[in-house]
Amino acid sequence: MLYFVASEFDSPDLPGSGKEFMDQDFLDLLDSARSHAQIAFKITSGFRTPEYNIDLKKRGYAVAKNSAHMQGLAADIAVTSSVNRLIIIESLLYVGFRRLGIGKGFIHVDLSKTKTQDIVWVY
Repeated sequence: MLYFVASEFDSPDLPGSGKEFMDQDFLDLLDSARSHAQIAFKITSGFRTPEYNIDLKKRGYAVAKNSAHMQGLAADIAVTSSVNRLIIIESLLYVGFRRLGIGKGFIHVDLSKTKTQDIVWVY
């Protein structure tokens, strides 16, 4: 990876999990999107253990029961402005991502092989 380090994708309850469990094709594509965007991507969530995913749900976060995060196929990217939101979305689409979730302060992107493709949703 050129722009990221594996620990950025660690589940908070399992140090080293980003390196061990994140899908390399996903990381390569995300790295390409970051290169295209020419702005920093701050990862707020990468790999999640099932336990951490349940904990997030208990705390009121909108998480999928079968989240692509638990397969190492998803990341959430912090967004601090509308301009950066557009740049990040355009770069993700440009490199081939087809599943995006848009939140007020983040963008979810994943490469799920089992969920609906060519979709954008809001949180």
